[in-house]
Amino acid sequence: MQLVIENLNKTYSNGVQALKNISLTIDQGMFGLLGPNGAGKSSLMRTIATLQEPDSGSIQLGTINVLTQKDEVRKALGYLPQEFGVYPKVDAETLLSHLAVLKGITDKKERNETVKALLQKTNLYEARKKNLGGYSGGMKQRFGIAQALLANPKLIIVDEPTAGLDPAERNRFLNLLSEIGENTIVILSTHIVDDVKELCSDMAIINKGQVLYKGSPTQALAQIRGRVWEIRVPKAEVEVLRAQFNIISEKLVGGTPVLHVLADTEPGEGFVAVDGDLEDVYFSHIFGTAPVEA
Repeated sequence: MQLVIENLNKTYSNGVQALKNISLTIDQGMFGLLGPNGAGKSSLMRTIATLQEPDSGSIQLGTINVLTQKDEVRKALGYLPQEFGVYPKVDAETLLSHLAVLKGITDKKERNETVKALLQKTNLYEARKKNLGGYSGGMKQRFGIAQALLANPKLIIVDEPTAGLDPAERNRFLNLLSEIGENTIVILSTHIVDDVKELCSDMAIINKGQVLYKGSPTQALAQIRGRVWEIRVPKAEVEVLRAQFNIISEKLVGGTPVLHVLADTEPGEGFVAVDGDLEDVYFSHIFGTAPVEA
């Protein structure tokens, strides 16, 4: 099954054009959607999830027309939005059972078995009687995935799922997503490059409502191979270098600025060639000149 998005456009009433002629084909497996906050990721996810209408364009999930067959889409969809609220005074087992009814699992025996299996899959079974208000951030996110998996969805959308999680909870959550992605289309929308690097075999970078890159992380790295240069300079020299070079990232290491520059040849004295990583690919599209094809 494929999710095919063609020429999708959306402008809000305040004049902001959130989606500009977006076209993507997404196959089964983990698909990373990278972009900064405000890039249009959530607008795209909400449109796919039938929560808002585009101005123009089409979305097809297998044989389902997403824009006209909304009920069929919702039966096939698992969705974990960026802001996932829970009832704090309800325990996980009770709420998941209630959500299962809303998803159409009305047979009590089937529902109980489904709820038990999902709580075990998300490592929440031992805490199933605990009120959700007492869950950690990572536990709430795993509960969010449990509800998204109700009724065996063909498409799962997770929007900024690891923001705010500590490293242990993040790893646990990413491992769970990886397992799910073996048999389902999973769209991981995030601004965290490492999430995509660790999980996804296919990805896209979007900014200001436009697709800047579509392909595998391996292909993306090939585009910048031999073109990333690093230099360490005093803080006073950073502004001068910004005016001279295509700087794609800046960070402080031990209090000293470390700059990465995208260039086809050595930019000058003091620059050292480095192996570009997916973060360099991301920044080269967002802040620099997009790499040429390898």
